[in-house]
Amino acid sequence: MPAPPPLAVDVGRGLVVPALFLPSPNQDDRPPGATLDLVVIHGISLPPGQFGGDWVQRLFANTLPPEHHPFFASIQGLRVSSHLYIRRDGELIQFVPFHARAWHAGASVWRHRVACNDFSIGIELEGDDEVAYESVQYQCLARVLVALRRAYATLARDAVVGHSDIAPGRKTDPGPAFHWAHLAAAEAEVDPTGLG
Repeated sequence: MPAPPPLAVDVGRGLVVPALFLPSPNQDDRPPGATLDLVVIHGISLPPGQFGGDWVQRLFANTLPPEHHPFFASIQGLRVSSHLYIRRDGELIQFVPFHARAWHAGASVWRHRVACNDFSIGIELEGDDEVAYESVQYQCLARVLVALRRAYATLARDAVVGHSDIAPGRKTDPGPAFHWAHLAAAEAEVDPTGLG
């Protein structure tokens, strides 16, 4: 199987190339002087525990039909987004440019700094806390992280955390099904020098 094409970040536009860009209205400006210091990994499935379809994209576009599923009705009016979304098959979709603030972290704290949305990049993986993520998702995520670090010098290798790390007790994702060692191995394949 041929290696996937390399990813790059167009810093001027704040977009990963290549990635499908579906702009979400759920974004705003970062605070003046904010730097990108953190990447937050999330897990999401809609309805919970189910994969496929375009429900996550519709959630981030505020077009999720409440009549389709009881869970959708329970989150009607929720306004959230993420910078990136990696589907089970490795497809990469971007919703918010990196220079803008996506609404993904909620009430959160990292290294004594609150409001992580201000200085973080949010990456959603299509998944569930208890269901193994796909190898292709780890590979895509590794390629994204290397590209982000090459584009933004403020992103350190140890500044990649789970949503549960910045909102303990409130959030559990990406959950025990996410294997950090698998991600590290995938990153080593993408960037053997560890410099990216």
